[in-house]
Parts: sequence; C-alpha cells; structure tokens
Amino acid sequence: MRRLLMPLFCMLLSTAAVAQVGELRSNLAIGFNGGYNLSKVDFSPTIKQNLQPGLTGGFTVRYTTEKYFALICAAQLEVNFAQRGWNELIDDGSNNTYTRTTNYVEIPFFAHLGWGKEERGLQFFVNAGPQFGLFLDDEEHYGYSGEHPWDESHRPNNIIEQYGKEVENTLEYGIAGGLGMELKTGIGNFIIEGRYFFGLSDMFGNAKADPFGRSANTTITGKISYLIDITK
Repeated sequence: MRRLLMPLFCMLLSTAAVAQVGELRSNLAIGFNGGYNLSKVDFSPTIKQNLQPGLTGGFTVRYTTEKYFALICAAQLEVNFAQRGWNELIDDGSNNTYTRTTNYVEIPFFAHLGWGKEERGLQFFVNAGPQFGLFLDDEEHYGYSGEHPWDESHRPNNIIEQYGKEVENTLEYGIAGGLGMELKTGIGNFIIEGRYFFGLSDMFGNAKADPFGRSANTTITGKISYLIDITK
C-alpha cells in the first residue's frame, strides 16, 4: 500500500512546491457532478464477474492556487453517492445469476492539474489522489427459474461464502485518477471525465480464518460536472 500511496503523496507535495514559484491564483469553484459506474470486486480466490452498472453523483469544490508556465494547479474535493457491487458470471450449468449492489458515500481528494484556457475556452486536465468511502447498505439478487432452482453445489472451486455474507468493513480507502476536459464559458464550466478507482481496503475480513484474502472494489466511472466560479 505504501508503494501505491507514495507517488500520490509526492504529487501533492510537488503541487504545493509549485505554489511557491508560480503565478498565484485564488479561484474557488463549486458545483455538482453525476455519472455512471461500472464496477467489480477484486476477490482472492477469484470469482468470475461481469461489470456491474450503477449511478453516482454529488458535489464538487475546487480551489485553484497557481499557474506555473502552462500548468494550472488546483485541489479538488468531492462528496458523492456511488452505487458499486459485482455481477457474477456463473458458468456451472445451473443458469443461476447473482448480483449485489453496494451503496457508498465516497470522498475523493485530488491534485488537479490542467492545461489550456483559464477563462473561456477548452482545458484538459488530470486528477489523482486518495479516495475514502463509507459503506451505507447493499442489496442482493438471486436469479433462478423453476426448472433450474438455486444450486450452489457446482460453483467453481466451491466458492460460495460470498452469498448472504454481510459487509464487515464499512470504511474504505484507495486511490483514484482521471482524465478529462473542461469547457469554460460565461455561464459556468462544463466538464467530462473518465475515472478509475482501485480499492486498497477489503469489504470482508481478510484474516487467515476468513474465506477471502482480498475483496476490494474497483470502479470505472464516466462523469459530467458543472462548476460555477465563485471567486477569480
């Protein structure tokens, strides 16, 4: 985990260092965001899955601190509701299906680095930083037909402990990053972004006596945002 977090920590430090030599800014923008998640859970032992769709949305605050040559540096904080989970690919001949939707409040904190227009026009950007989450609730769906009742007896490697198992770790942390572009106009800033989240914490216990050594969320997100400049 340290090897994954150290590059992000160094990026945040370098952003702060740039503030000492760049052209100072004090720009605050606030707004809202919404999008679509495609999620899996990284299990060990492995469970075959399809991507699980879900919705996400929340509030965004961004504070721009400086411009260093062409690089525009800012810090960005979000508070979002996010649907995640997993959709099992059950290929044991039972025709069973299983999906679980997990709901989180997620809080990403990003170093936001942009290139392009500061006022009106197009800007490209990179977001990267830690993300924390709080598990709210979940919903399981078991699919089967009358001719093919629910049957766990032929699951690959006999991995069935996930069925009905409660989420044990409600606090989540990981790293997230995104690429996008922002159109700055006289009526606000319109943003499109693609983002990836890699969980470093597990939703289930991971001790030797537990069935899973890893059970962490991974999520691909497509997101649109609208921000209004409060100060310039």
